[in-house]
Amino acid sequence: NFRFPCGSSMLPRFTARSLHRLIANTRFFWTGSKEMEPIVIKPTAPHTATVIFMHGLGDTGQGWEDAVPQLNPRIPHVKFILPTARTRPVTINHGVAMPAWYDISGLDVDARSDEEGLESSRKIVDALIEAEIAAGIPSNRIILAGFSQGGAMSLYTGLQFPQKLGGIVVMSGYLPAPTKVIPAIAPANKNTDILMCHGDADAVVILPWGLGSSEMLKQASLPVTFKL
Repeated sequence: NFRFPCGSSMLPRFTARSLHRLIANTRFFWTGSKEMEPIVIKPTAPHTATVIFMHGLGDTGQGWEDAVPQLNPRIPHVKFILPTARTRPVTINHGVAMPAWYDISGLDVDARSDEEGLESSRKIVDALIEAEIAAGIPSNRIILAGFSQGGAMSLYTGLQFPQKLGGIVVMSGYLPAPTKVIPAIAPANKNTDILMCHGDADAVVILPWGLGSSEMLKQASLPVTFKL
């Protein structure tokens, strides 16, 4: 079995709250407009599994590049792909353009469910998964993971992907567009393990968003583990 570690030992230098704050303090310095190539961190043992990890709002794949070496000794056979979201104006941040998987116009569930942006980003992630499958990695050896908005994206994409995935990991995230996603869950991923990790003092993506999403997924009979 392919296990992806999640917990306080995974990112020892940061709490969820400090990660949000770090990103919030740097996001407005982003000036790029060109789509960035994903960061690819190759395994140090024969490649038998892949993790596609999505960053949070205003960040880039490069922002998580230093975290992967901390995991590599435990899972040396895993290739990590760290894509960067396209740059787009974000309504809740006064229309400032920054890397974002989708727009956020407010704090209620509908305002966090920009379906046009979600679908656009889903196609990008789907293409990354399909490229790994074409390269010989079985779909059930591919994990989608992400932090904050990237965690939301891992749920949105993973639950609808038509082939069985190895798992879905959500760090301080939530399920966007739940009324669309839950009826559209792919049969192949109805039994795919979902790990949700959330800080109990997270002031940005608040705990009730994560807990509420976890409960919705459990009510849909999905295997969810929620860890504080």
